[in-house]
Amino acid sequence: MTSLRRFKATDLFRFNDVNLDHLTETYGVNFYLQYLSRWPDIFYAAESPEGRLMGYVMGKTEGRGKDWHGHVTAITVAPSCRRIGLADQMMHLLEQVSEKVYNGYFVDLFVRISNTVAIDMYTKFGYTVYRRVLGYYGGSGAPEADEDAFDMRKSLARDKDKKSMIPLGRDVRPDEVYF
Repeated sequence: MTSLRRFKATDLFRFNDVNLDHLTETYGVNFYLQYLSRWPDIFYAAESPEGRLMGYVMGKTEGRGKDWHGHVTAITVAPSCRRIGLADQMMHLLEQVSEKVYNGYFVDLFVRISNTVAIDMYTKFGYTVYRRVLGYYGGSGAPEADEDAFDMRKSLARDKDKKSMIPLGRDVRPDEVYF
């Protein structure tokens, strides 16, 4: 049976099978360590009974007032471990911590508009597109290499009227995204 546990620094030496997917955003070691030290309670690994890493979710909290929320920075599952519900379990765990520990209003994430599989999955998890962020994923510096992102959101219990999920109704530039 798969176990979900807090991510450890030593997992950085074991997560290549999970991270080597062209749709997974990867970061430098310092970035992962910063999250691990600042938000250890919303950085989880999925591990097989044999001790193999199967996936991870990395999140943070940010915002002020009614914008206070949990944010999914990265979630990925090894290709050989997909379609067994790991992403659902990890997202649920991040949502629970965002709600019960941090008392957030919602959880949000950014996803490439071309990643229709992920968009469909997040929609099944209850997320809606809040806004489109133009050129969020920068390419090689050439405008045609940039890709837009959807900012998708899911309200938590604190947002009883689900106001945080009401679509903004307009596209925004990356410099307009702040919390």
